[in-house]
Amino acid sequence: MSLAPRKRRTDRNETPSLPVRSYSDDDKQRTPKPHLSAPSLRNEYIISWSTATALTVVACIVRFWRIAHPDQVVFDEVHFGSFAAQYIKREYYFDVHPPLAKMLNGLAAWFVGFDGNFGFDQIGDSYTDAGVPYVGMRSFCAILGTLTIPVVYAIMRESGYPVGIAAFSAALILFDNGHITQTRLILLDAALVLFMALSLFCYVKFHQYRYQEFSRAWWGWLLATGFWLACTLGCKMVGLFTFATVGAAVLWDLWEILDIKRGHSMSYWTRHFCYRAIGLVIVPFFVYLSFFWAHFKILKFSGPGDSFMSPAFQETLQGNELLLNAQEIRYYDTITLRHKDTKQYLHSHEERYPLRYDDGRISSQGQQVTCYPHNDTNNHWQVIPTKEIPESGRGRIVRHNDVIQLKHINTQTLLLTHDVASPLMPTNQEFTTVSPDKEDRRNDTLFKMVLNDAHDGEAWKTLSGHFRLIHVPTKVALWTHPKALPEWAFGQQEVNGNKNTAERSTLWFVNDIVEDGQGIDFKNRTVHVEPKAVKKRAFIKKWFELQVLMLQHNAGLTSTHPYQSTPIEWPFCLSGISFWTRNEGQQQIYMIGNLLAWWICAVSVSVYVGVVAADMLARRRGIHPIEDGVRNRLYRNTGFFLGAWAFHYFPFYLMGRQRFLHHYLPAHLASVLVAGSVMNFILIEAVNYPISVAGPTTRLRPAVRAKLNRPAKMVIAGLLVVVIGVYLFLSPLTYGQSMTGEEVNRRKLLSTWSLHFEAKKTHSMDE
Repeated sequence: MSLAPRKRRTDRNETPSLPVRSYSDDDKQRTPKPHLSAPSLRNEYIISWSTATALTVVACIVRFWRIAHPDQVVFDEVHFGSFAAQYIKREYYFDVHPPLAKMLNGLAAWFVGFDGNFGFDQIGDSYTDAGVPYVGMRSFCAILGTLTIPVVYAIMRESGYPVGIAAFSAALILFDNGHITQTRLILLDAALVLFMALSLFCYVKFHQYRYQEFSRAWWGWLLATGFWLACTLGCKMVGLFTFATVGAAVLWDLWEILDIKRGHSMSYWTRHFCYRAIGLVIVPFFVYLSFFWAHFKILKFSGPGDSFMSPAFQETLQGNELLLNAQEIRYYDTITLRHKDTKQYLHSHEERYPLRYDDGRISSQGQQVTCYPHNDTNNHWQVIPTKEIPESGRGRIVRHNDVIQLKHINTQTLLLTHDVASPLMPTNQEFTTVSPDKEDRRNDTLFKMVLNDAHDGEAWKTLSGHFRLIHVPTKVALWTHPKALPEWAFGQQEVNGNKNTAERSTLWFVNDIVEDGQGIDFKNRTVHVEPKAVKKRAFIKKWFELQVLMLQHNAGLTSTHPYQSTPIEWPFCLSGISFWTRNEGQQQIYMIGNLLAWWICAVSVSVYVGVVAADMLARRRGIHPIEDGVRNRLYRNTGFFLGAWAFHYFPFYLMGRQRFLHHYLPAHLASVLVAGSVMNFILIEAVNYPISVAGPTTRLRPAVRAKLNRPAKMVIAGLLVVVIGVYLFLSPLTYGQSMTGEEVNRRKLLSTWSLHFEAKKTHSMDE
């Protein structure tokens, strides 16, 4: 990560102005450490800390200004505010993100006196009317957003850049309207971005100690990197991209250590590999686990997230409906069945499938079997045994792997599937019903009831017994999906036979037992239900189940949203997100980045790629336009920043889920690091050196301290003045201030922005 003063040269044999650091153990020798005069270092220290303090104070001001406005629920405070309330009430909820940032929001809410009795039901609900201490809750996120600024500054300083360059990078985040908007509300991104920045900072510090391998400081920064990586992942799954960033850098280091020219033994390399695996994989894994352990410990009561979880999980929650109302199902009970994912009832009626579908395929013209969202007598099915059962007693209980028939009560026909294509999916089988009198069709009415995650002989229960209904002859599973049938089926949901019986969406559950007089001793079994004791389940099983559900539901967020956008738009701020509007006073909060600052970052990324490509091409032709020390810093340090940007940006192109501008914020933070580094390459002939801590036998170059000359200072100051100007110009959209239609129009810097309260434009016409 070192960078010598830049000196252009084209003669490969020209001697560099400064000797390069030796990486070979054989070349290491004891030499005096380079040093600068004490007054010079003290002055730089004072200036650096003063700058960091000033940046932090200004960041605090811009994030806390008008934080009490609006006094209403804004955008995703609907979700994350309600999750904070669930922690205070200790009621279980389900979300696609890991719990750390939400637990921190809940802790902040508890600290400021929130009682959890506000629902955050919809955008625009009043906080003040309900007495919610929302300012304190938002302030916690604003503090985290404020702390991100000095961390960005510290990353640049510890990477060897002068005060002015480090301040430039920090200011691009400080005065960014998008970051300000996202980090002063009750959301997750303030914690996510801060922890990501801390991960990068700690890795930079760890890399500084690479010549003091296995020392206390080396271990300390290694473990700190792993801890903050776990915290980043604990906020959102985006943290996986931060892991990938650091992981790629670690693999590169290990690859270089493996080089035989370094003179290291394989045991030495193995120690590096194992210790880094401990610090960056094993320790973070257990830290990540601890977040869920705390999550489960806090949320011990039944809540709105119960239905997402398996029955075994739900039975670990106090007050869960399964513990209170789950009933064993017996033969000849009349039941209602519901699909686990869509929550629709298995339904049938006398209407029949049309003989010919629109695509020309032929049906059986059998009785329609569909799914229906409302309670109805056509949802009633009776469980019929296929074996001899006793007149009474526990021998009448339906158990795991029993073969049963289901009789539709209203039409007195048996559920059936056969080798006929379903209406909407030609690859799946049609479900219909048949009269019990048709003995030749009996085999087609046989279904094996397979309980999910059950043992042999386990009883089938209402609510808790998630099951699959597997057709005995054809081995397909009863299945439904959200697509509606045509008008001939009244727009109800299609039911068909799915060949993939292991698919999670083939699960059903019995909603209730219907009191119809046909089930023997039904009343005796339901008059009084003794509450059951809360069950215990291994933490790792609960953790694994939740991980799978989080990933599945995250990938399933594919519905359209008016303010969703595509990754290609993000670096250029082509579209934003409407967070909140109020017609009175024409106020709105529109999440959009500082246009100039984001374009500086986008151009910097392009410039860096162009410079590296040109340098590599020139070197192929024997021309060396960049001095070796400068090239080393440009490739390694700036390359690390570019890798962080790429890892946090390009994976979104592969995602099918909803994507929004705020998903780019972690990548944007990495891009401001690239912008500062590229600005340093363009404006300054040196960097601070050394930045790494020397080992006892490390040979170092003479110390260098980079300084911005007057033209460079003017360029930096000029850019920052314009960036601040853009921030101030867009601030009414950030802080929700009143604007006239003409003022809104002026702030629509790009035609692709969708702002509210725009004034109608009038066009004069020549007659």
